[in-house]
Amino acid sequence: MLPRATNTRSDRESVKGRIGGRTHEISRLIGRSMRAVVDTKALGENTIILDCDVLQADGGTRTAAITGAYVALADAIETGRRTGAIGKNAQPLKGSVAAVSVGVVKGVPLLDLDYPEDSTADTDMNVVLTGTGAFVEIQGTAEAEPFDRDVLNALLDLATQGCAELTKLQMVALAQVIE
Repeated sequence: MLPRATNTRSDRESVKGRIGGRTHEISRLIGRSMRAVVDTKALGENTIILDCDVLQADGGTRTAAITGAYVALADAIETGRRTGAIGKNAQPLKGSVAAVSVGVVKGVPLLDLDYPEDSTADTDMNVVLTGTGAFVEIQGTAEAEPFDRDVLNALLDLATQGCAELTKLQMVALAQVIE
């Protein structure tokens, strides 16, 4: 996160000279999410580096980074095609990917928790889905009381709806840059 992304200012990790555990874990999550929809053989000898900065953090930073990283990835691949670095007929993208946070606050399942909701949630989850609705990753925690299968299903249904909406928004954004 950028230093002023939250109400309390945080130092950039590069100033400290080391990457923290949280940042490393988020980086790995983003990488797993992107690899789920990329045919690395179709990329050829190319490497794509995605640098994700959250400009305004109010809960869901991991999921925002994943959803935005996919748009950057698709844009980078299209740029590679235009410049000839990636073959015109190559199909490196197997699909799209988006992520949302879901949780239970005061007994109510919610989509896209903000910070106050996230900090008081009984259950908190991050869900990563492909554009076709296949699960890439589910990270879920019961903060106080364990949750049952019905709650899990309700949260996964919310996540599926949220990711479907985000996928539509990603396609709208990418329609401006992809031929």
